[in-house]
Amino acid sequence: MLPAIKTFQNIPWAEFAWRKVVVISVALMGLSACSPKYLIVQGVANELAAQGQAPEDDLVLAREASAFYLKLSESVLREAPDNAELAEAVAAGFTQYAYAFVWFEAEKLDAKDSRAAQGLRERAARLYMRAQRHAMAVLERSQPGFRKALESNNPANRPALNDAHVGLAYWAAASWGGFIALSKDSPDAVADLPLAVRLAQMAYAKEPAHGKGALASLMGTFETARAGGSVAQALIYFDEAIVLGAQVSAGPLVAKAEGIALPAGNRAEFEALLRSALAVSTAHPDMQNAVMRERALWLLAQVDDLF
Repeated sequence: MLPAIKTFQNIPWAEFAWRKVVVISVALMGLSACSPKYLIVQGVANELAAQGQAPEDDLVLAREASAFYLKLSESVLREAPDNAELAEAVAAGFTQYAYAFVWFEAEKLDAKDSRAAQGLRERAARLYMRAQRHAMAVLERSQPGFRKALESNNPANRPALNDAHVGLAYWAAASWGGFIALSKDSPDAVADLPLAVRLAQMAYAKEPAHGKGALASLMGTFETARAGGSVAQALIYFDEAIVLGAQVSAGPLVAKAEGIALPAGNRAEFEALLRSALAVSTAHPDMQNAVMRERALWLLAQVDDLF
């Protein structure tokens, strides 16, 4: 499970976003004659990055708005490749879209149309890798040779993560993990799992509380997925994530249900965690919790088949 955070807006995007672009562009053109294009592009990039953090709890509206937002943001990012805030928003957006609206749909469709479900999984994998490329590109630009250094077996030769890039590293690792999970038939993809885990570990070492438990939850998911992973350590990560979520984030509860209770065959704990997630998502409606609520309801409906 790859937890989602704030990405979508409770606004009519097609109208709002273009209006903001025009207003920003006109305003910035009057600020400097020496580099108007740079100012315009950076201004739009910053505005889009900020809009990517606004809350939204309507999944239908989020799905309809997100494609426009992502395409526009991706286009601006090509003109402002060093804008880490926009790169993070774009990586987050593609990762969340892949998880909430493509991979999850594939899971729900599997029993009815396995071929269509596989097509959705392949699309989700492409979206995950698109997110990973955007995040890794900025990390690479900030430290040339970042990917090669990440591959080093010697910890002393690995890159140092900038404090400002913890979010980028989180989304790069999360999207990478999603891609690998959907590419188990590809030895090359699976071989990259230690690198995704290493990147998440670097972010966790810098800011373990990042994303109000999202990073700790990802660490738990990776711990259950990696060769030689420890269930006990994964449990520590998931419980930490739940505490960091402070009973306002349903994601860690769903992650623990799927990552710990389900593999252990503990139906009582599985159902209890999911019902807690439903209670949290009802009390604190936002995009992340709306996605987790839908997943918790679906998992509870499948419980007889899962146990």
